[in-house]
Amino acid sequence: MNWLKLESIEQLQTIKDNSSEHLVLIFKHSTRCSISRAALDRLERNWQPGEMNDVKPFYLDLIRYRDVSDQIAEDFSVEHESPQVLVIKNGQSVYDRSHIDINYRELAVIARRAAIY
Repeated sequence: MNWLKLESIEQLQTIKDNSSEHLVLIFKHSTRCSISRAALDRLERNWQPGEMNDVKPFYLDLIRYRDVSDQIAEDFSVEHESPQVLVIKNGQSVYDRSHIDINYRELAVIARRAAIY
């Protein structure tokens, strides 16, 4: 899995713009939380490039870039949580989950549906 680093608020506009061409996944990770580490490991272990061809995955270290995390909450109208995954399509969050609700199978289904439409 090749994470793109999300480190600035300015990148959020690029993510919104690019999300009309492909899905964007944002994983908000707390480097101080074992639950967040487990969710990240689970996602990385299950990631299948063939299923996720049209998904650009971004990784946010929310301890280091809390301002970016706060802006994500505002821009995409989601409550801040950690760990948290969001799927962005056409500039909007179409899916968000946190903690143990982060589920690779659900993400793969969303990716397949997006490829059809």
